[in-house]
Amino acid sequence: MGDRLKDKVAIITGAAKGIGFATAQRFAQEGAKVIITDINLEAVNEATAQTPNAEGYAMNVTDRATIQSVVDQVIQKNGRIDILINNAGITQDARLVKMTEAQFDAVIDVDLKGVFNCTQLVIPHMLNASYGSIVNASSVVGLYGNFGQTNYAACKAGLIALTKTWARELGPKGIRVNTICPGFIATDMVKAIPDDVLKTLEERTWMKRLGKVEEVAKVYAFLASEESSYVNGSVIEVSGGISL
Repeated sequence: MGDRLKDKVAIITGAAKGIGFATAQRFAQEGAKVIITDINLEAVNEATAQTPNAEGYAMNVTDRATIQSVVDQVIQKNGRIDILINNAGITQDARLVKMTEAQFDAVIDVDLKGVFNCTQLVIPHMLNASYGSIVNASSVVGLYGNFGQTNYAACKAGLIALTKTWARELGPKGIRVNTICPGFIATDMVKAIPDDVLKTLEERTWMKRLGKVEEVAKVYAFLASEESSYVNGSVIEVSGGISL
């Protein structure tokens, strides 16, 4: 495919399936040493076996001790971490009047605090190298909200503010921080939606189709690479123009 990420060491969270797995594959094709992390060890092992030049680790982004252990092992084996893709996320949807405190807290812990946890534990190594690219996975719902997603939309909006703050703090240190906002992408989770609802979603985009996981992975690869060397603090929609 290419060598845009040749010899770069990239940690990808939530990389066993969906967009994360497509990103791991793309990064490997671009020459990166890919660190696949996800919460399920069996899924991690399966994804790692399908990805050239990859290491796999079971990691829960809410568990700082485990994250630290993974970071330490990656540094021990590879000497550095160049790229962090904060891709992991969950949903627990409900309208405000029905949402439980447990549902709210679970999504905040993974989708917002999990990004804080992973980045805070990786960043000392990027600071030591005066180099790094961090990409956070927000969503178009972080731009305009979504019915039944109080928790998820709040996290994704928070990630945009977090990205801009870190871009200010870390840009002078040689570390770029950006975020992508995918729209409706044809993951297994989305394809499980009833056909009539899927058709409605497709009609809401100006390209009249769902996005492909590979299309998101390409944008991750661009932001991870030196092709985006002057892109910092940006919010890039990968949505077919659904917010227009």
